[in-house]
Amino acid sequence: MTPRNEPLTAYNGHPHPHGRTIRERRFYRAYGLTIASEVTLPELEPALPGAADVVIAVGAIDMPKPSPEAATDFRFEPKRQYLAWHAVGAFLISDDRRIDIEPAPGVDDMLIAFPLLGPVMALLLHRRGLLVLHASAIAAAGTSAIFMGDKGAGKSTTASAMIRAGHQLLTDDVVALDLANPSEPMIVPGFPQIKLAADAAAAISLGEADVRPQVHPAIDKMQHRLNGGFSGDKVPATRIYILERGEKADITPLPAISALPAIIKFSYVTRFGRAALPNDFAAMHLRQCSAIANHIGVCRLEVPTGLGRIGEAVDLIERDLAAGSRRP
Repeated sequence: MTPRNEPLTAYNGHPHPHGRTIRERRFYRAYGLTIASEVTLPELEPALPGAADVVIAVGAIDMPKPSPEAATDFRFEPKRQYLAWHAVGAFLISDDRRIDIEPAPGVDDMLIAFPLLGPVMALLLHRRGLLVLHASAIAAAGTSAIFMGDKGAGKSTTASAMIRAGHQLLTDDVVALDLANPSEPMIVPGFPQIKLAADAAAAISLGEADVRPQVHPAIDKMQHRLNGGFSGDKVPATRIYILERGEKADITPLPAISALPAIIKFSYVTRFGRAALPNDFAAMHLRQCSAIANHIGVCRLEVPTGLGRIGEAVDLIERDLAAGSRRP
C-alpha cells in the first residue's frame, strides 16, 4: 500500500526536448478531478496513475514576468489565463485542463503550492464551469454550511470549530459549487487541509491533524492536514453564512435581493476584475450567483468576539441547520 501522503508516481525516464529536468509526475484527487502534477502536493489526496483531468507541468513560460515593483501580473485571454507573482513564479492555465508553472529562482514546491491551490486552482475550476467562492465549507449530517466573509472574519476558524464538534470539512479557502442542476447546487469536496492562525489553532484543537511547516515568514497561517473529519463526497449546498463580529451569536436571514450582491462579492473570480469574465462567462457567472441566491438560504452570522466563545456560534449553526435551511 502507498502511504497516505506519498502518492503513486509515473516517470518515463525520457529526456525533455528542451533540456529541462524531468520531474516525477504524481497523481492526486481534488475537486472531483484526477490531477497529474510535477509539483509535489502533499496537501491533496493521492490517486492511482491514470487518465488525468488536469495536468500540472513545470517549465519555462514565454510570457513577461512581473518586476519586483509591480509584484504581480495577471492576463486573461479566451483560452489562456496567466497569473504571475514575482516572489513565487508564473502560472499559465490553458484549455481548462493544463497548468504550466515557471517557479521564481530558489522557490520550492511548498511555496508554489500556496497560490497553485488557491487563486490558480480557483480560476481553473471557474473556467471548467463551477461557481467558486472564497469561503470555507463543512458537511453536517446531510446538510452543509458555507462560511464567507471579509479577511479576518473567521471563516476557517468557524469551520475548524465545527470540525471539532464532529462535523466534516468539505473545503477551505476555495469552495467549488456544481450547478449542473441549478435548483440543487452541490459542494464539490476539495482536500483535507485547513489554514489557521496560531491563536485559533491553539484554541481549537483538531486532534490528529498534522501541522505542516510554515510556507513563508510573511504567511502567518499554518496548514493543518486532517487525518479524519473530511468529507470526500459531494454534499447539497444548504446554507451560506456571511460572518461578522458581534456581541453575541446571532443569525439573520437575508432576502435574495441582498444575498445576490454578497455572493458576487465573495465569488473568487471577481477579485481578478472584469477581464477574468470574457465573452459568455460574465452572463454565466451572474446566472450561477442568482441560482445560489434563489436556492440556498443566505444568512448574516454574528460570531462573538473572542475565541473562547466560538462554541456559541457552533451551537447556533447546528440548531439552524437541524431546523431546515431550505427556503420555502
